[in-house]
Amino acid sequence: MRSQRGANATAIVADANFNANTLAPNDDDSTGLVNIGFTVDFFGNMHNQLYVNNNGNVTFDQVLGAFTPFDLTSTAREIIAPFFADVDTSAAGRPVRYGTSTFNGHNAFGVNWIDVDYFPSSNTNTNRNSFRLILVEREDIAAGDFDIIFNYDQIQWEAGTASGSDANGLGGNSARAGYSNGTGNLGTFFELAGSAINGALLDGGSHALISNSLNSNISGHYVFEARSGSVVVPPMPEPAILALFAVGLASIGYRRKQA
Repeated sequence: MRSQRGANATAIVADANFNANTLAPNDDDSTGLVNIGFTVDFFGNMHNQLYVNNNGNVTFDQVLGAFTPFDLTSTAREIIAPFFADVDTSAAGRPVRYGTSTFNGHNAFGVNWIDVDYFPSSNTNTNRNSFRLILVEREDIAAGDFDIIFNYDQIQWEAGTASGSDANGLGGNSARAGYSNGTGNLGTFFELAGSAINGALLDGGSHALISNSLNSNISGHYVFEARSGSVVVPPMPEPAILALFAVGLASIGYRRKQA
């Protein structure tokens, strides 16, 4: 991963089409099945629809209301998560938006979590996060091939208070970023280094999402290539691999939300 944000480069470029549909302000809600606009081959499972979940992820198998992020390396869910954490748009921040467009000349589906708040949502909360997921059709390579793109512009909180954070959304069972096909088989899941580590993914953190990149020279821009039913991930530096392994072994505590 690299840290090369150019003077005129930005990870999240405005596209009104990705704002065409709105998931109404809520806490832990999801859309019904929505059309991607093309078919993706996600580890051998073909999908042309998905669920947009408020808490920083999309799923293919069923809606996901979980607000405390679980280990993506052993989950039974088909999930792609740019920032799996307790997003709460019920009282403050902006609602989640999604839609179809094009990206670099290819059909694309995008979800915007821009200026989103954490639980419990309040106008007194000052920290906000802005990130995006884009799925890009690559049938120019082969049927079902696609790119997964994570974009980050600002990451100021990492959990909600129901997941153990303080009043500023810091600490607790912090966010995870990655994907899984739900089988737990090697090669079918991935988490970005710094996932579930307090402070690591935040702006200025040891693995700050806005300061690093993957398959890109733009900071905050992470590209995963899904080809022939597998996702190609470039080799990670050894310290990052060890950190990821340690995160995968960590146990997660869950708390019930209280209004």
